[in-house]
Amino acid sequence: MSKYPTKSDAAWREELSEIEYHVTREKGTEYPFTGRYWNYDEEGLYCCVCCGAPLFTSAQKFDAGCGWPSFWHPAETAEITENVDLSHNMRRVEVTCTGCGAHLGHVFDDGPAPTGLRYCINSAALKLEKNPAP
Repeated sequence: MSKYPTKSDAAWREELSEIEYHVTREKGTEYPFTGRYWNYDEEGLYCCVCCGAPLFTSAQKFDAGCGWPSFWHPAETAEITENVDLSHNMRRVEVTCTGCGAHLGHVFDDGPAPTGLRYCINSAALKLEKNPAP
């Protein structure tokens, strides 16, 4: 059983902005270079906008030049799930929040050392905690 509360579709629609709902609940994608965190460098913990689960830290963020926030590794306490995504006639790996099932983005194998991974995440799926509790 999840430690995060489950919500109805109506509750998600009421709580989230239109773009947050589209990205996280309908597996949408925001336009590149438009999200609030694509070119953002303040320190903190990036959490799921829906349930607050920890996902990535600013220390793992890098500029991939793609227009979305990119991370080379999830946070140590990250609650993410990776699933094969065969949509749009492609084979990709979708990243979702384990806590609430929110669509976050995709992970690719073209990132920097030390992992070689690029977690390409929609800003609309994230909420930055600038001073997370230890």
